[in-house]
Amino acid sequence: MRGFLIRWFINAIALGLTSWLVKGIDIQGLGTLLIASLVLGILNALLRPIILLLTLPLNILTLGLFTFVVNAFMLMMASKLVEGFVITDFWSALVGAIILSIISFLISVFIGNRGVEYIFIKQG
Repeated sequence: MRGFLIRWFINAIALGLTSWLVKGIDIQGLGTLLIASLVLGILNALLRPIILLLTLPLNILTLGLFTFVVNAFMLMMASKLVEGFVITDFWSALVGAIILSIISFLISVFIGNRGVEYIFIKQG
């Protein structure tokens, strides 16, 4: 449960930073940010593997770059489901998906799945 909450918090921070950096992504309020992050996580857990499997030939052909298009689609789908989370066009979603992936990865590297104290325990 703690790992889930930490991952949710990481993704919420990453989504908030992404909306701040990308002009076409707008999130209205902290509650909307938390709900959008949760919905995006659920979509990524349930639908993303199926879509990636169905688009596997295209993904192989593009050397994995089509994954960003799938991520953009997940982001746009989440924006349709959450009121107050707006993505204006596909290109904003694509840039947002790339930035969201990078930010989420960087935050995960520093925090990890078990929290900040895990870094100090691991090194010490």
